[in-house]
Amino acid sequence: MKLCLGILFISHLAMAQTMPSIPCVPPPAPPPAPRVGQAPPNGPGRGRGPQAPQTPEDTAEIAKLSQLPPWTTAAVDGDYTTGPGYPTAPELSKRVGVPEGKVVEFVMNSADSKAYPGVNGAFQRHVCVYVPAQYVTGTNAPVIVAADAYGMRYNLPTILDNMIYDQRLPVMVAVMIDNGGAERSMEYDTVSAKYVQFVEDEVLPRAEKEAGVKLSKDPEARMTLGGSSGAAAALTMAWFRPDLYHRVLSYSGTFVNLRNGPEAPLGAYEYIENLFPKAEKKPLRLWLQVSENDNGVKSASANRRNWVTANSRLARILKDKGYPYQFVYSKGAGHTQRKVINHTLPQALEYVWQGYAAQ
Repeated sequence: MKLCLGILFISHLAMAQTMPSIPCVPPPAPPPAPRVGQAPPNGPGRGRGPQAPQTPEDTAEIAKLSQLPPWTTAAVDGDYTTGPGYPTAPELSKRVGVPEGKVVEFVMNSADSKAYPGVNGAFQRHVCVYVPAQYVTGTNAPVIVAADAYGMRYNLPTILDNMIYDQRLPVMVAVMIDNGGAERSMEYDTVSAKYVQFVEDEVLPRAEKEAGVKLSKDPEARMTLGGSSGAAAALTMAWFRPDLYHRVLSYSGTFVNLRNGPEAPLGAYEYIENLFPKAEKKPLRLWLQVSENDNGVKSASANRRNWVTANSRLARILKDKGYPYQFVYSKGAGHTQRKVINHTLPQALEYVWQGYAAQ
């Protein structure tokens, strides 16, 4: 039994750490699913070994999530459920008469990077920049910075076209940054300021140049977005640089002990065990999602590798500390599942951008 649980966790861990490279147009087909027992590609042996199974206390804790109130358009701060039905939000479809923005693509060579030159050799990183039709050249635009070029996977340009046109979101740019391939976990799961500094020093200046835009430096006008380890990166960016980012949107966040080190002995689980509980409240607004069948759900929370308990406990801390946040528990769904994102992303964006006023 323990061996089976260990193998199941390894397959979940591999899926959490790997994501195909995605140029702006068109996205490539995803790679084959990892074979059962296959080692994670971002570090041989990490996560190996059987995991203790979910305890009765864990089972009871998770069962309570299904009793949360439904997430509706009228939802305020707090904890909610959605599903098991997930109709695609209408904002993902193009509408006649809505001006379409443009997407500018460029490629960064790791050999030119000071932060991530390529541990195992040089690689290329695609960056996709959405510029709305309403953008006025020379003005400072609010910006979404997305890990894993996430927006290109989930029709973010069309969503923004529609919601900007309807005046539900400000006129904003989205910079969607591909991951470092085999180095994805190193970039995203490391709890430090390194990745956000890379984005600020190397990616955003290039994005401004290539797309002909100016990005606001106002942290109220900046949001991070990601899923899985990309969500860990999104939170880490805002946590270490709240002078640059106040808004965070996370799907199936990998807030677990996946990549630890001297500065973060528990990896991203530090956010739950130490960082949020012990720090003064920061000026962050967050939207968090996790799924009923997310990674590690059958493992004991004491392992600090159960995505469901990690996300729900983070939400509880946010509530206790008085953060503006929403936590959404998705019934009948799995890790960063497309149907959930296609259903929730527009409304999640609208929540995260509440209260924004252009300076």
